[in-house]
Amino acid sequence: MKRKLIVISADAMVDEDLKLLKELPNYRSIAHKVSMVEHVRTIYPTVTYPAHTSMRTGCYPDRHGVISNEELTVGAAQQPWCWFDRARSKDTPDIFEVAKAAGLTTAGVFWPVTGGHKAIDYLIDEYWPQNSEQTLEEAFREAGSSEEVIEKVIRPNIQGDRMQVHPASEEMGTRFVTAMIREFQPDLLLYHPANIDGMRHRYGLFNEHVDQAVRDTDRWLGDIIQATRDAGVYEETNFILMSDHGQMNVNRVVNINVLLADAGLIRLDAQGNVVDWDAFSHSAGMMTYVFLKKGADAVLHARVHQLLEHLAAEGVYGVSQVFTREEIQKKERLSGEFAFALETDGYTTFGQRVTRPIVSNFDSTDYRYGHATHGYLPDRGPQPVFLAWGPDVKPGVVLDRRPIVDAPCTMAALLGLEMPEADGKPMAEFLK
Repeated sequence: MKRKLIVISADAMVDEDLKLLKELPNYRSIAHKVSMVEHVRTIYPTVTYPAHTSMRTGCYPDRHGVISNEELTVGAAQQPWCWFDRARSKDTPDIFEVAKAAGLTTAGVFWPVTGGHKAIDYLIDEYWPQNSEQTLEEAFREAGSSEEVIEKVIRPNIQGDRMQVHPASEEMGTRFVTAMIREFQPDLLLYHPANIDGMRHRYGLFNEHVDQAVRDTDRWLGDIIQATRDAGVYEETNFILMSDHGQMNVNRVVNINVLLADAGLIRLDAQGNVVDWDAFSHSAGMMTYVFLKKGADAVLHARVHQLLEHLAAEGVYGVSQVFTREEIQKKERLSGEFAFALETDGYTTFGQRVTRPIVSNFDSTDYRYGHATHGYLPDRGPQPVFLAWGPDVKPGVVLDRRPIVDAPCTMAALLGLEMPEADGKPMAEFLK
């Protein structure tokens, strides 16, 4: 019998959340079937778009090329996000492409960096209107949703909701998922609800708002399971519930670009706009990249490196470690056009401001500046999880630690497929 697979990535769910999840009705109904990895080792930086790209390619960022949620745009107040699949290096085939090549049907709802993905038959990218005039339907069409998906899934299930508003965004997304299952019965479906992540950014790591988000996630899990029953595919469907990263509480936002400007490495006009630069910090939350202008020589590299090491040594600017690109590639398989990666001291997140103050206020509308966030080295803080159940999963297997790049290889194995070009490998302990 041909198997189906549904993957739910509950953004920022951590092992500590499982205590509550195990008490909730929909999870309890399948708990006896579940095998899990209690502490998944994610990638660096521990942010959503790079992690989710690893979660579908099985490759580290130095291969797939997505190293931040946003694209670097020096001086821009709003950075454009890596919404589209073109942000990914194409020498890293992903689970959608592997499944499609095997003749399976594929679906993705709100999975990051999938806009315009050619191997997703039923696609609703994580993408939002780019101006006040654009409707959600127009935005999803721009990001690659087909007219069939718009007519049968999107249009009937938009109820005045908006993207990035939690939990309304996930209520809408779950309606999309259940409609896709009932309408199309795809062989592979990946869904990314971000409510737990949103509540942690807004209110902190552990609190009643996060607990409610876990309860909502259990309810959405029940809705999805019921949709497979309605479609007559429950008995042949394997399920994965996993997450991309944890979070840690932060106490302040430090703007490294202000210090670079003080050192003459960023030049501003009288209104505080960037007119030229030699070095620029691009935040990914509790780490930040430092880029050097194209053509930078060894003298500039050494000058900036010395300044950054001084900031770390001072102990007051939020920087605990300074990695060169070569050092962080060796340590965490992270590479790109940046020159340096700065790691947090554990309670500082990094901002983008180029003008004072050096320390700025929290802002829950941006994932980097909330009361909790992520981006730090992957062994720090609460850890993400991986849970699997279904007809091809051995029940009751518990593993302590596996790398996140093993997740898509395990997805492929549950579909009877392989991903030989990936950095990860299947979690054979789980497989019947």
